[in-house]
Amino acid sequence: MMYELPKQECDMGMLVHLATFAGYLIPFGNILGPLIVWLMKREDSAFVDACGRNTLNFQISMLIYYAVAIVLAFLLIGFFLIGLLVLLNVIFTIIAAIKASEGKVFKYPLAIGFL
Repeated sequence: MMYELPKQECDMGMLVHLATFAGYLIPFGNILGPLIVWLMKREDSAFVDACGRNTLNFQISMLIYYAVAIVLAFLLIGFFLIGLLVLLNVIFTIIAAIKASEGKVFKYPLAIGFL
């Protein structure tokens, strides 16, 4: 979906996606970072609301996938899956941030629709 937006809204949409990198510094920051930005700006912009929902759905889905991969680590296949999930998380987040900066809503692959 494409929106004709002011630069400030595109920047806020991009910030929602990039806030997931807080998870590398703070436990559960990958969910808390986007959640805080989304809750502050969701009523001001339909674009930021869509970006926030997509980001949170993806990050919650990734949390579930990480949990499954950790369980599978006891069978040794989980170590490979954890690495793959981290790589996909970073790649999809960067793509989503770039799309948001262009005013486009990115629908994450592998995301379960919770919100």
